[in-house]
Amino acid sequence: MKIKETATIISQECLCRNVYSMWIAANAAEHALAGQFISVYSNSDARLLPRPISICEIDNTNKPGKIRLVYRVAGAGTEEFSHMTAGDRLDILGPLGNGFLAPVPDKITPGVVALLIGGGIGIPPMLELAKSLPCSVVTVAGYRSGKEMFLTDDLERAGKLIIATDDGSVGTGGTVIDAVGEAKIAADMIFACGPKPMLKGVKDLAYNMGIPAYISMEERMACGVGACLGCVCESTLVDDHSKVNNKRVCADGPVFDASEVVL
Repeated sequence: MKIKETATIISQECLCRNVYSMWIAANAAEHALAGQFISVYSNSDARLLPRPISICEIDNTNKPGKIRLVYRVAGAGTEEFSHMTAGDRLDILGPLGNGFLAPVPDKITPGVVALLIGGGIGIPPMLELAKSLPCSVVTVAGYRSGKEMFLTDDLERAGKLIIATDDGSVGTGGTVIDAVGEAKIAADMIFACGPKPMLKGVKDLAYNMGIPAYISMEERMACGVGACLGCVCESTLVDDHSKVNNKRVCADGPVFDASEVVL
């Protein structure tokens, strides 16, 4: 159930260059699930469209609950958010999307091993998922370099963590797929979020391992609720809304069975 509300910033900190962690108090937390996202609106009349930000953590200990948003500064909107402090207020809409566990049948039992793969700003949603899964979790996180790592302590507390860096400064030198191969990870299913080339590698990896993969697609969004068709991806299935082989990432996703999308 999505809610349009005004959220209050509880805290904000810079995790590494251009990456920020913001905790907000919002009633949307009560309905939020791992893999969903929040549309965050600018306080400037010059920026009308919201910015979609994935949910990193959810805390419903008290009411209203809390949502952690970890985002990278990529334009004027996120630059505005990065200068906000505790007590500032933002209009939000959410939670949006289907989340990681929506497309998964009842396969997750304590004996299952789930492989979580995140690349860059696709790493934050892996944290809430790792905390939510009732099974063994191995997370592979890919960064450009050791200087640009974030959330590693949080991920280690949630399960086993393996790191890959493009420059080889920490962990496996190369891609997250290289790290999976180097660690000889055996798993029963894969969950992933990151740039499209990485997701293509994950889809191929899952096929070669003979296991399902559920991937969160990253696309530029406008409305965030499926009305504008601005964030479609190519699908192997016909979309009930558009009647062609497209899926709306914001409404039908952002999480898909990897076999259902063309990468």
